[in-house]
Amino acid sequence: MSKRKSEEHDNFYHYDDRDYECKKPNCNVTKFRNPDGTLRLRNPHIKKLRDGDFLYHLALGTKSHNLEEMFGDVKFVCMGGTAKRMETLANYIMKEIGYKLPTGSTLQDLTSSSLRFAMYKVGPVLCVSHGMGIPSISILLHEIIKLVHHAKAKDPIFFRVGTCGGIGLKGGDVIVSDSVIDELGNPYYQQPVCGKLVKKPAILDKNLAQELKSLSELDDGFEVVNGTTMAANCFYEGQGRTDGAFCEYTEEDKMEYLKMLHEKGVRNIEMEGTVFAAHTYHAGIKSAVVNVALLNRLEGDQVTTPKEVMMEWQNHPQIIVTRYIKRHLQNSSTNGI
Repeated sequence: MSKRKSEEHDNFYHYDDRDYECKKPNCNVTKFRNPDGTLRLRNPHIKKLRDGDFLYHLALGTKSHNLEEMFGDVKFVCMGGTAKRMETLANYIMKEIGYKLPTGSTLQDLTSSSLRFAMYKVGPVLCVSHGMGIPSISILLHEIIKLVHHAKAKDPIFFRVGTCGGIGLKGGDVIVSDSVIDELGNPYYQQPVCGKLVKKPAILDKNLAQELKSLSELDDGFEVVNGTTMAANCFYEGQGRTDGAFCEYTEEDKMEYLKMLHEKGVRNIEMEGTVFAAHTYHAGIKSAVVNVALLNRLEGDQVTTPKEVMMEWQNHPQIIVTRYIKRHLQNSSTNGI
């Protein structure tokens, strides 16, 4: 049984405490990982659904599909903004890990009928698009977490692989987040639930972040750093840009804000990190955020890099994450897991 430093739990399970069970009187927070590594949902209502659980935005369900047969072997879930980027990642992973599709078959979008997200499966790896911004990825996270639960996948690791604006970093450099904050510097994700504001700690695995950083190689042609990521709710005003349809602050205001963030260790700005970290932490899932900078926000707001260069840069975080997946699959094979 794992022990807490304080008897006052924060009402949030962490994946390292697989055997943790709160001893506070009348507390309903119990174990959220089974001994075999499968997830327990923190929602007692799912079991009461008469017609099974239908994952609407994925067009998959417990009654309509054999989720355990389809996804029970999943070990890694990679999420990124666009369907094309996830298809590219899936093909790259397939090549790197030496996965062979059955003769005559091609990579298929498993959620094509949903018309919402795109999902590709390469052996034990899922690559799924999450759209843009916190609301979109929040929907996907709810349904992907339920998917791996229903599939009885063991000890899954989640990655967000995407793009961002760097702060003090050049275009093409990769930031592996070791912490995430919102626009006000809060290390949590907050949202109104039933008329009340609920806060969930946005916590990422620092050991995973450090291991990912260590996978960079001298001849990569880009730098990989750890740092804090700020997740904004807006691409323009929420990130202090001065090139949106509205701007009621000065260039000096913007630069003061960005420099303040940099001094606090923030190295990039994106739009999904807080909810990604909060939901995975709340579910007891090890996770990491790996982004490539498309520009240095201390030098400007507009992304003017040629498209072909940006397409190449977007491969950089995919390279790092794929190295991690490849290493751990090789270790599992060596250890007979």
